[in-house]
Amino acid sequence: MSSIKLGQLRELLRSYQSCLVAYSGGVDSVFLAYVAHETLGDRALAAIADSPSLPRRELSEALEIAEQFAFPVRVVQTSEFQNAEYLANPTNRCYFCKHELFTELAPLAREGGFAVVAYGENASDIGDHRPGARAASEFQVRAPLKEVGLTKAEIRELSAQFGLPTADKPQLACLSSRIPYGEAVTPEKLRMIEEGENILRDLGFHDVRVRHHELKAGHLARIEIGAAEMKRIFDVFEQVSAALKKSGYQHVTLDLEGYRRGSMNIGFTLPPPALVKRQPS
Repeated sequence: MSSIKLGQLRELLRSYQSCLVAYSGGVDSVFLAYVAHETLGDRALAAIADSPSLPRRELSEALEIAEQFAFPVRVVQTSEFQNAEYLANPTNRCYFCKHELFTELAPLAREGGFAVVAYGENASDIGDHRPGARAASEFQVRAPLKEVGLTKAEIRELSAQFGLPTADKPQLACLSSRIPYGEAVTPEKLRMIEEGENILRDLGFHDVRVRHHELKAGHLARIEIGAAEMKRIFDVFEQVSAALKKSGYQHVTLDLEGYRRGSMNIGFTLPPPALVKRQPS
């Protein structure tokens, strides 16, 4: 089935004639950028948004993958951190991020003669809280993976067949997603989160989140670790705690429920993506 969908994806991309791919270095966007380049050659370009919400390692790895597989990539500086609505961290924060991204990509596509802008939303994302999808629809950005029905599991399977190093890469949302809605996003908080997650990954942990919580005095790091890795964290908890406190945290805790997608959404009534509207500026 996945091979049939791959053929449909290539056919869809050919129908675009040319394509600018919103690239992040994650599983979906690497796969899309690779297939777009394979299908369209120099009529496809990947563009990655650089801002404080993108970990430095992720940017480096994304550029290394593009070089390894010989598809061109452009780094675009985005300015969501100049938007007070984004910094306020509402439940539709991702809308403002994606709106800024597509604001930058639209003129790049026009100048480069790329007929279509596409991004990596897939069929598994249907029904999830994705306010960024509204921004995509406003800019008429296409989601070819979703359009041909490719799921995350199928994308991983095909990525492995192509030898893409992201085939088994854990999902990694932007650093701002580690901060609870309603608590302000700041570059300093993102620095602390990034350092904390780097510490854990350097110790060999795979599924990692450092959730950042404001306290009346200082900050708390709530660590989420994949269930299969949970026991091992107790062997290094003193080392992890000391390192995170050096990064600026006053308290370090372990979430006994482990890593699970969307844990920051618990306790919030989230509107359906189609109903999320941009707040007046």
